[in-house]
Amino acid sequence: MVIGLPAWQDNYLWLLIRAGKAVAVDPGDADRVSAELDRRGLSLEAILLTHHHPDHIGGVAALVDRYRCPVFGADDERIPATHRVREGDQLRIRGMLSPFEVWEVPGHTRTHLAYRLGDWVFAGDTIFAGGCGRVFEGEPAALYRSLMRIAALPPETVLFPAHEYTLDNLRFALALEPDSELVNTRYRATRGMRAERLATVPVTVAQERASNPFLRVADPGLQAAASACLQQTLNDPESVFVAIRGWKNRYVVRHDA
Repeated sequence: MVIGLPAWQDNYLWLLIRAGKAVAVDPGDADRVSAELDRRGLSLEAILLTHHHPDHIGGVAALVDRYRCPVFGADDERIPATHRVREGDQLRIRGMLSPFEVWEVPGHTRTHLAYRLGDWVFAGDTIFAGGCGRVFEGEPAALYRSLMRIAALPPETVLFPAHEYTLDNLRFALALEPDSELVNTRYRATRGMRAERLATVPVTVAQERASNPFLRVADPGLQAAASACLQQTLNDPESVFVAIRGWKNRYVVRHDA
């Protein structure tokens, strides 16, 4: 079982639970995680970190002090890991039936990781519902390659983004393709969910392939729409990605839309 703990304005802290044991992914808020562990009577067996940003690692020290659990993360001094991991490593954690597979998915940050457990993928800020992370380190091309790797997963794969950005992401998708029936339908459904304070994640790879513009950069229709919006010829998937990611950085969301 996986549960998402809302934190601050729009974060999700993920807990994987099995047989009285738990694994925390990106526990930025120690109090939020500890309260849930206590409420459910769980022991914390491990912490998985995707990258170094404070909202993802802020609770690590307090949780380790209390639970004495291992912390897995990239070989990056900014990440408070007790165990450094890299591409292809298999993490066997007590209580979990299968090992976590480590993926290196740079782009949002230089040393960003994702963790795959069967049909579940915890990719931090690499991919969001309807969107993707901002490039803080390195080149957009790196994020493009990381996203294409995720997009190639089986359609039933479940993605667990770390933020509730879906509505704003879909507003941007509508700016690109205002006549898209799929995007309009998803936007309306998402608006209804958020009006009821429901989480819009996790999502499946199939959902994202269908209506996330950053995974559809090879689609001729989206390429034409991006070319028209940005007034330049864009017909190569990577160049489309770089262009629309740059536009998203500057895009001002209309919250009354």
